[in-house]
Amino acid sequence: MTEKEIQHNPKTREQLKEEKVKASTKEKRKVRVRLIPIWLRVIIVIFTLFISLILGVIIGYGVIGDGKPMDALKKSTWSHIIDLVNKK
Repeated sequence: MTEKEIQHNPKTREQLKEEKVKASTKEKRKVRVRLIPIWLRVIIVIFTLFISLILGVIIGYGVIGDGKPMDALKKSTWSHIIDLVNKK
């Protein structure tokens, strides 16, 4: 409040404190409505991680590993990798 407002609207300190308390209780009563529910956020995060994993495998195998990018999604490729790791 400016000095002019205080002069034209004389209030005691107690009245000003009461107004502040009322204003703070109004703020506490507000209920936040989420635009995206928490369960949907979890699903979105899991889906994003899955897509990132698939893209990482394709880029790693196709670009860095000098193979065909779509071969990274074939079962035979992964069985060959597992055989190499297990030395069969």
